[in-house]
Amino acid sequence: MKKAVLCAVLLILFSSAQAQRDKKFFRDRYIKMRMVEAASWQLKHPRHNLYDWTNGAFYAGIFAAWETTGLPKLYKAMMEMGRQNGWKPGPRLHHADDHVICQTYIDLYRVERDTAMVGPFIRTLDRFQKTPFDVKGIERITWWWCDALFMAPPALVKLGMTLKNPDYLALNDRLFRETWEMLYDKEEHLYARDLNYKWDEPGIDPRKEANGKKVFWSRGHGWVLAGLARILEELPADYPEREFYENNFREMASRVSSLQQPDGLWRASLLDPDSYQGGEASGSGFFCYALAWGINNGLLEWDKYLPVVRKAWIGLSSLIQPDGRVGWVQPIGADPRKNFSAESWEVFGTGAFLLAGSEVIKL
Repeated sequence: MKKAVLCAVLLILFSSAQAQRDKKFFRDRYIKMRMVEAASWQLKHPRHNLYDWTNGAFYAGIFAAWETTGLPKLYKAMMEMGRQNGWKPGPRLHHADDHVICQTYIDLYRVERDTAMVGPFIRTLDRFQKTPFDVKGIERITWWWCDALFMAPPALVKLGMTLKNPDYLALNDRLFRETWEMLYDKEEHLYARDLNYKWDEPGIDPRKEANGKKVFWSRGHGWVLAGLARILEELPADYPEREFYENNFREMASRVSSLQQPDGLWRASLLDPDSYQGGEASGSGFFCYALAWGINNGLLEWDKYLPVVRKAWIGLSSLIQPDGRVGWVQPIGADPRKNFSAESWEVFGTGAFLLAGSEVIKL
């Protein structure tokens, strides 16, 4: 009896001490400090062309970090990036990856009201809509891979809402639904990365994990869920297609939350976590951002999702290295199979971390 009481007392004391330690992760000062450290390190270590999709995700995070901290050097960095790019998207007309950087252009335009910041994207979309999408004569949908749903859709919706032009919203609705119809697994509530990972596609030998389960890539789903959050942040409550995006967001949020690991992070493969050691920073960061956004905007239940977000943010904070670098980012690829470690970094991993911090601080 005495031993049982002692164990109970020790458990209570341990839980209380743990709760006190965890509190620091959610103080405004701590969150801003971590965001500034990560942003500062990444700005000193650039990688890829500034219009590249990797930097599109990074500068989306930089804008969120600037809104959160008000740090002038972050705003200056975005303006310099835009000027160096000539405020242009990437060179590929139909490729969603080359449109993601325009999200930051539009956000800056909303502050500066300089039409030079959005003019090139408007002209690109005019050509986009007039030019049929054709790949060597093979008919294929425009956004044929799942992470494209972070790249182009928020840019289209942001532009449509900013210019009060419903044509851009309708274009996004059509192309997004094409991707959803082709890649969304209605039973798993997860997206195949592309047709090569679908199990019900005639003539395709589906890939599978070591445990025999379907391959559902953590980072790819992070892009999708974060993209949905960024779309919903823009669309008005009475928008006719809003329910479609909300349903997709809620279904994915529930499924993804059920796949969180004990350390608060997600492994590179959602359905075979045991085959992949270490939490992956970019997918986990995007999940944390999107789930926190859902709570903050009343789309996700506080009592169900707050514990998920708390664990995720504590886990993400553990991935920040002493120099401010966001480690444990899986290298560029199309599936979970590339190895990574504490030394592995990519600019989109930092972007995901900054987006997560910008929503966690609002909780």
